[in-house]
Amino acid sequence: MSVTSLELRSEITPAGQLRLSLAEREVAPPGSDDVVVRVEAAPINPADLAELLGPADLATLKSEATAGGPVTTAEVPPRLLPLTAGRIGKALPVGLEGAGVVIDAGANAQQLLGKVVSIGAGRMYTQYRRLPASEVAPFPDGVTAEQGASAYVNPLTALGMLSTMAREGHSALVHTAAASNLGQMLNKLCIADRVQLVNVVRSAEQDEILRAIGATHVVNSTNPEFREQLTTAISETGATLAFDAVGGGPLGGQILAAMEAGLVAKSPSRGPYGSPVHKQLYIYGRLDRSATTTPPSVGMAWGIGGWLLPYHLTRIGPQETRELRDRVAREITTTFASAYMGEISLAEALDPEVIRRCHRAATGKKYLLKPHSD
Repeated sequence: MSVTSLELRSEITPAGQLRLSLAEREVAPPGSDDVVVRVEAAPINPADLAELLGPADLATLKSEATAGGPVTTAEVPPRLLPLTAGRIGKALPVGLEGAGVVIDAGANAQQLLGKVVSIGAGRMYTQYRRLPASEVAPFPDGVTAEQGASAYVNPLTALGMLSTMAREGHSALVHTAAASNLGQMLNKLCIADRVQLVNVVRSAEQDEILRAIGATHVVNSTNPEFREQLTTAISETGATLAFDAVGGGPLGGQILAAMEAGLVAKSPSRGPYGSPVHKQLYIYGRLDRSATTTPPSVGMAWGIGGWLLPYHLTRIGPQETRELRDRVAREITTTFASAYMGEISLAEALDPEVIRRCHRAATGKKYLLKPHSD
C-alpha cells in the first residue's frame, strides 16, 4: 500500500529568495525490485547544508506562516545568484544519505524486509523513501539506524581517497580539514590499512583530537613553522597525493611545494624543472571560495583537479562500489563510527536558529535529523 511522507524541500526563486518548506507526497508501493524504507535518521553534512541553503545570507533567515504551512526564507546576494542558475524555481528534495528500516519490499527483495539499511541516493530528509533494492545496503543485525545514518558520504569518501591513491600509483597522502568527521574516519582507516597520512589542521584542539585516535603526522596551518613542519612530514611519509577541503587560497600550493621540496631533497634535480615525480592535489571542498594559488617552487610535474565521490564511484564501477559499501557496513560501529552534537526534527529544520546552529557546528561534529520526531 502507499504511504504519505513529509519531506524537506529547498527552492531558490528567480527573485533571489531561498525558501525552505515541508511538503507531503505519496510514496507508491514497491515494484518487484524495489523497497520502501521508513527513514529513521539522516545526518546534516556540510554538503547537505550547501544543497539546502545554497549561497543564501543566513543573517536574513526568517520564518513565516503560509496557507501551505510554515516557510523559512533568506536572501541570496545578487552577485551569487548566477551560481544557482541550474536550480532556480525548483523545489528540490534534499538530504544526501540516511538509514532506516525496510517496511515493504517487492517480490525480488523480500530478504530485506525488516532490515536496517543505509541509503546514499539522495532525498533523505523525508519520512519514507521508495527506491530500487540495489541502492540500499543492509547492516549486520544489531546495528541501529542512528549508528548507520552516516554510512555513505564520509566512509565512501575516505575509502575513495585510498582507492584513488592505489589506482594512481601513490603510496601516502595528505588531507586538509583533517579533524572533521571524515578526517577522523580517514585516520582510523589509514591506521588499520597501514597507510601513511599527513593531517593538516587549524588549531591545537584539532591536533589533540587526531593524536588521541592514533594519528602520527599532524601539522597546524596556524603555526609559524607550518611550512617547515609540513615539508618534514611529507618527506617522512613520501606523500605525493593530497585531498584538499579548503580549495581556495595558498594552502594547496603550499602542499605541492612541500612535496617538491621533499622529493628534491632526496634526489636533487639536474635541470631547471624540478623533480620528475608527479604530485597531485585534488580539491573536493571549498571552505575558502577564493582562487587557488600556487608558487613557482612546485616544479613542473604536478596537477590540480576536482574530486567528487559520485564521479569516483562511477569510475570504479558497481562491483567495487558494492565491496566498499560492504566494508562500511561491517565496520560502521568501529572504523566508520560517527558522533553527533544533537538531534533535530523536520519541523525544527525550518527554525532559523537551528539552521544557524547546524551551520556553526564545530569541526568533527554535526547534527542528526530524525524525520519521525515530533
